[in-house]
Amino acid sequence: MSLFEKCYEYTRADEVKQAGLYPYFRAIEENEGPVVHIEGREVIMAGSNNYLGLTAHPKVKEAAKQAIDKYGTGCSGSRYLTGTLDLHNELESRLAKYLGTESVLLFSTGYQTAIGVISTLVQKGEYVLSDKENHACIINGCMMAKGGFAEFKRYKHSDVEDLEKQLQRIPENVGKLIVSDGVFSGSGELMKLPEVIELAKKYNANVMVDDAHSVGVIGPGGRGTAAYYNLVDETDLVIGTFSKTFASLGGFVAGKERVINYIKHHSPALIFSASPTPSSCAATLAALDILEAQPELVTKLRENSDYMRAGFKKIGFHVLDSETAIVPVIVGEPEKAFMMWKQLFDSGVFVNAFIPPGVPPHMSMMRTSYMASHEKHHLDQILNVFEKVGKNLGYIE
Repeated sequence: MSLFEKCYEYTRADEVKQAGLYPYFRAIEENEGPVVHIEGREVIMAGSNNYLGLTAHPKVKEAAKQAIDKYGTGCSGSRYLTGTLDLHNELESRLAKYLGTESVLLFSTGYQTAIGVISTLVQKGEYVLSDKENHACIINGCMMAKGGFAEFKRYKHSDVEDLEKQLQRIPENVGKLIVSDGVFSGSGELMKLPEVIELAKKYNANVMVDDAHSVGVIGPGGRGTAAYYNLVDETDLVIGTFSKTFASLGGFVAGKERVINYIKHHSPALIFSASPTPSSCAATLAALDILEAQPELVTKLRENSDYMRAGFKKIGFHVLDSETAIVPVIVGEPEKAFMMWKQLFDSGVFVNAFIPPGVPPHMSMMRTSYMASHEKHHLDQILNVFEKVGKNLGYIE
């Protein structure tokens, strides 16, 4: 079999496209936040991770423009060499203060952050334990650590008993890192951080939380999972991204200064990558300014999300409960998901179709998510369209 033979044999996407049901790679032509333009028409966006609606905020856009005027469009080097700006240092300092940690280090993307931190810290003979439903960036970071001869274990989703069984099999005197999404990106479910930290203390392990879908969404002032549980000082590492709440691009890891310093000088993902652009850093700083000045945005986001959870249930849909901005509507099989996505899109609502292996079998879903900038008329229109489409397809009565 040649290397490329599998590429020519893969036809699943082509088949879905031919059926007119392909939901992916749709180009957004204009973005106003709650409303976007796709294929020449307005569509209500109910699938974005732009949780606070800041990507179109005038202050965020102006900050990015001013940074380009001052620094240019890129840094032309890695942080380690010629790619560090005073903006990077300022953002790291500001984020550390906001999150209540000693130190923060920036990466160029959130995905890169997970890979760069896990593969750098967990070395030969040490162990990384990952929730089975963690994001792909965490899984790939664990696989990279395994490639360096670390041990990689996966525990059942949100199952602290299974996690303890795994920990019991590991020698006490070796390094162990437990990694979990703070908010799981498919279900919107919160991790059981208090129980995980209790086990970490019992078995001499450390804990890292991926707050990609948590910062700006949960906890006092939107400070994330550890703040939500009042466990900031007991959570060893937090990683996150700027591509959601912070309306930009990039990633970060927050923790003790000595740990961050080690990652800074040992992570290939940092050392051999170009640094975050001036405009992305400036946009993130502006978004952080707004978040700190207007914590009511986090409250509005929660109100919008709760309104939609209640609305979907009232209509008759199966909705996974959570306290976050992610509201998954379960439809079952992939074919049902594709059909529903297409009719929703044709009716002016954009959501995300999640199918296996991204979700468990028979759990294909319309993964909806909300913004603080959604107004009630947007939300009611989304519910009206869902009800119409759901009845038309026979998914609800």
